[in-house]
Amino acid sequence: MIGFLLVILSSTFFNGIVFFVRAKLSGREGPGVFQSFKDIVRLAKKGNVFSHTTSYIFQLAPIIYFASIITAMLVVPFGNKPGFFSFEGDFVFFVYILALGKFFLMISAMDTGSPFEGMGANREAVYGLLAEPAFFILIGSFSMLTGHFSFYNIYNSIHFGNSISYFMGGLVTYILIQIAMLECGRMPVDDSKTNNELTMIQEAMVLDNSGFDLALIQTGTLFKFSLYGLLIANFFLPPNTSLVLNISLFLVIQILLAVMVGFLESFRARSRMNRNPLIIFNLTALSILIFFAVLIIMNKFSL
Repeated sequence: MIGFLLVILSSTFFNGIVFFVRAKLSGREGPGVFQSFKDIVRLAKKGNVFSHTTSYIFQLAPIIYFASIITAMLVVPFGNKPGFFSFEGDFVFFVYILALGKFFLMISAMDTGSPFEGMGANREAVYGLLAEPAFFILIGSFSMLTGHFSFYNIYNSIHFGNSISYFMGGLVTYILIQIAMLECGRMPVDDSKTNNELTMIQEAMVLDNSGFDLALIQTGTLFKFSLYGLLIANFFLPPNTSLVLNISLFLVIQILLAVMVGFLESFRARSRMNRNPLIIFNLTALSILIFFAVLIIMNKFSL
């Protein structure tokens, strides 16, 4: 439960730090660090508006999307503390519970009958499908290395101690940051601040959502962004250390990740739509490098 609470805490400032860094690098004052959280509170106080063309699916989807992310947060451990739900193969459950929420968000977009929302749902489905192998190869490689099949046991069996493991740690961080940016509609695949419907992806799917429902969707996305930060932080939290030190390290890592994402988004242009699959395939290729590094460590593959 500690990881669950820390994800909620860090989500209040994670996105704000990203926008703060982007604003400073472009010479603007920019919004406050907690502006994203304030916007969600403002939305939550408003009522919902439903189109006559939508069905009960459109009304249920934001709740299921939010609940799926909350459930995923309860699976991920924090340091030497297991998640609320910890079992063999929980990383597979983690991926597909998030996929369930995304699925309902996609069918709710198509439920509106809007061609733009249907287009966004189509792109979201394709990109999610292409990104899935990268995550499974990544976690599966560490599962093979440690001989365990749960997040908690995998994390507590990994210890960086040589040049190959440090190389793997850097690649893991990069891959998970890129997957997080893809899953949360960030650069270079998507841009959460765009107003061009022909290039929108995640924002296109929620054009008809409003009020409390939109607040749920945006809150869930903030939680998901911070959740991937927790996945990264767990690789670097030292074993058998005090809870206070682990919490402090987690907050430092989250802030550094947010600054890194801010830098990446500031110096990257949004890629052309037809190049996005290649960008996502590159993540799978990098995950395969980690797979080979694991084989080297296990003496099953020699250079």
